[in-house]
Amino acid sequence: MLNTLRDPTFRHLFAAQLVALLGTGLATVALGLLAWQLAGENAGAVLGTALAIKMVAYVTLAPVAAAIAERLPRRAFLVALDLVRAGVIACLPFVTEVWQVYALIFFLQAASAGFTPAFQAVIPDVLTKEDDYTNAVSLLRLTEDLEQLVSPMLAALLLTVVSFPVLFAGTVIGFAASALLVVTTRLPDRAHREDGHFWTDVTKGIRIDTRTPRLRGLMVMEASVAAAGAMVYVNTVVLVQARLGLGEEAVALAFGGFGAGSMVAALVLPRILDHLGDRSVMIGGAALMVTGVALVPFIGGLAGLIALWAGIGFGFSLTQTPIGRIIDRSARAADRGAVFAAQFALSHACWLVTYPVAGWIGAEAGLSAAAMTLTVIGAAGLVAVLRLWPALDHPEMRHDHPDLPPGHPHLAEHGTRHAHAVVIDELHQRWPKGA
Repeated sequence: MLNTLRDPTFRHLFAAQLVALLGTGLATVALGLLAWQLAGENAGAVLGTALAIKMVAYVTLAPVAAAIAERLPRRAFLVALDLVRAGVIACLPFVTEVWQVYALIFFLQAASAGFTPAFQAVIPDVLTKEDDYTNAVSLLRLTEDLEQLVSPMLAALLLTVVSFPVLFAGTVIGFAASALLVVTTRLPDRAHREDGHFWTDVTKGIRIDTRTPRLRGLMVMEASVAAAGAMVYVNTVVLVQARLGLGEEAVALAFGGFGAGSMVAALVLPRILDHLGDRSVMIGGAALMVTGVALVPFIGGLAGLIALWAGIGFGFSLTQTPIGRIIDRSARAADRGAVFAAQFALSHACWLVTYPVAGWIGAEAGLSAAAMTLTVIGAAGLVAVLRLWPALDHPEMRHDHPDLPPGHPHLAEHGTRHAHAVVIDELHQRWPKGA
């Protein structure tokens, strides 16, 4: 896995992602303390609203940002968004009203909605071999899990010597360092793209997603992932403190179990994918997550909760890490950014539904009712995946083009009835029938 760091371009991008993640982790802790300072006992409502704003920004703006990114130099685009994020965070220590927090969070997440898919789309252009790319995304997944463990500890250490607004300074430094690392990196040229209408480009990724069976499978699988993930992220503190009667340290241990399970999966996944296909691995991971949520009503102690959360975390990495590989083989290089953005937006649309379901039903009807509701949502997603994503997902498919004239260059190259790897593009507007 670490062999991918021998590539200097990926090494710079990895370092940029690492420092940005650490900065984001510090900001998460500081934002919670800022919400308490501004709203007191209503801090939870402030953070919940901020989380909803984040998801709305992701869902609505990611495809628009991808269309803009296609028209700009990719390095300048990434650097500009890092600097925007640094500027927004620099303003947070000076806010005095809750609405100001909401406005700044929107701008912060709008920049992230553009940065994350664009960053994801660069990696397969840097590491063109599938094994290298798999190792790279596994390493990035592992880094994200480690950040969830390291950032709170680092924040706790810093808070022993400084006040919480200083944590925002750490975030600004992280984003500035990320921008510096990206600007000093020579990125591969973007694949040639045809000039198109802006709003056509905005919807391009979603069109490709909905017309490609394996990408449709990814879309509905995110419902299973979001259902299980929402139970973990929203209700862990309630499970630990209300049901088990334990303190804050136990909450940290429970979240640590989820992160540890995810890290273990990220470490072993490259070897698993050498023997099993992406579809089998991802469906197995989603099934593991849904099963874990179904077992929540039977939790009897902290050890059981940590073990259960570790299993869900393991399944989480199994479902998320192969996504880049599937998008890479399902879209032209010129369309990859749009498809990453569509996947980013549609997956967060699922979280936008499951977060309030987990919170509201848990508060009104109890945690067991929330777990069962989310289990039903997750199971429905799994059934839909099995129907939408064919088990026989052949790399090449035989098809013809009755709409093309006999002398068309595509037919001259491949023949009237031919087989090749199909992606949705100008010549293949629909998936071949029977494929």
